[in-house]
Amino acid sequence: MILKNKVFIITGGSSGIGEELCRQLSVAGSMVVCAARRLDEIERVCNHITDSGGKAVPVQTDITVLEQCQHMVNRTIEAFGRVDGLVLNAGVSMWARFDEITDLDFFKDLINVNYLGAVNCVHAALPHLKETRGKIISCSTGQALMGFPRHSGYAASKHALHGFISTLAIENKKEITVLEAILGWIKDTNLRGNAFGPDGKVHKKPPKQHSKESMGLDRCVQKILYAIERDWRTTYIPLKLRLIPFFKAFWRWYLEFRADQVVEKPR
Repeated sequence: MILKNKVFIITGGSSGIGEELCRQLSVAGSMVVCAARRLDEIERVCNHITDSGGKAVPVQTDITVLEQCQHMVNRTIEAFGRVDGLVLNAGVSMWARFDEITDLDFFKDLINVNYLGAVNCVHAALPHLKETRGKIISCSTGQALMGFPRHSGYAASKHALHGFISTLAIENKKEITVLEAILGWIKDTNLRGNAFGPDGKVHKKPPKQHSKESMGLDRCVQKILYAIERDWRTTYIPLKLRLIPFFKAFWRWYLEFRADQVVEKPR
């Protein structure tokens, strides 16, 4: 896919990976629709892009509401006439052992945002993506392929998203393309800082990231765009995550040992 003059919708575009995707896509010549719940933040992102000579439209969207996703797509068509790419980036996380959880209600939020929110967005955008032979990009995680300590509900929601995206790729293989970005620890995102704790509340003080295990935001997004341009089906960021399916099939014990070690080792 040539990025110049393409139209992309980016959910979760108010910060982190979503914001950086909006900016780098604009630099590459794309027109972007920045969608998120916080109107002031997506306006900030879009103003930066337009002030730099790019084209960007903010659309306040709660992806858990189908009607708002339909409005997001309709607004895109009104502004730019088509949809070439849908980036499923919006997400929420958690940080708690399952046996420590006292309020399970936030599991519904994890499913509603990480999985059903993506379903809503795709349902609204798919007819338009078929018209342009466009692309769906899912910003997922290694936890979509395996279990992970302190992330039971998050991993489950991403497993559901992985199955959904894989099915879309099969059903629509002659009409659209699909990219699943399997991501590891990425610096400077709000995902861990807005993670649900065992009491069901968002804890603003995130666990520290391991610098050796983390990748910078700018480099991560560059790799996503590289995969988009080359029409890859899957990209692993960092590359070592491509070993997850292999270890899961042959050395599951080692994969689980490493996951536990990364989460539990002293910081």
